[in-house]
Amino acid sequence: MTENTSTRRQTTAGVVLGAATVTMGLIAGVFYIFACAVMPALHRSDDRVFVGVMRDINDTIQNPVFFLSFMGALVLTGVSAWQLRGRPCGRWVWAGLAAYALVFLITVAFSIPLNDALAKTGDASALRDRFENPWVAWNAVRALLSTVALGCLARSLVLYGRFSARAGMVSPSGGTPFGGA
Repeated sequence: MTENTSTRRQTTAGVVLGAATVTMGLIAGVFYIFACAVMPALHRSDDRVFVGVMRDINDTIQNPVFFLSFMGALVLTGVSAWQLRGRPCGRWVWAGLAAYALVFLITVAFSIPLNDALAKTGDASALRDRFENPWVAWNAVRALLSTVALGCLARSLVLYGRFSARAGMVSPSGGTPFGGA
C-alpha cells in the first residue's frame, strides 16, 4: 500500500469517526431533551393533552432527518469500528457501538411498541397509564446509553487525533490534524 493510499484511508477513517460522533451527539441530545424537558412538561398536562401531544410527536419524529441521524449513528459507528479495528482508539468505538446497539434494541423492543399502543383508540387515562412510566424509564436508559456511546466516540476521536498527529498524517483540509507536527 502506498503512502498516499494509507493517508487517504486514514483520512476517511477520521471523517467517518467524526460523522459518527456528530450523529451520536444528535441522538443523545434527542433522548436527553425528552428526559429533561419534554416528558416532565407533558407530565403536568391532563390525560387527553398528554396522549394527543405524544401521538403528534410520534408521528412527526418519523421523518428523514431523524431517521438519518438515528440510523446514521448506528451505521457510521459500525463502519468506524471496522475501520479502526486493532487500534487503541478502535476499542472505544466498539464500546460506543455496543452501547448504541442497546439503545437501538430498546427502541425496537420497548419504545416503538409503547408508541404503537398509544396510537390506538381508547380512553386517554388508560392509554396514558400503560404508556407514560415505562416509556419515561426506557427513554432514561436510552439517554444514558447514548450519552455513554457519545463519550466513547469522543474519547476515540481524541486518541485518533493524537495518533494522526504523531504519525504526521494530513487532515482533509491539507494540514496536520489538531495542529500536530
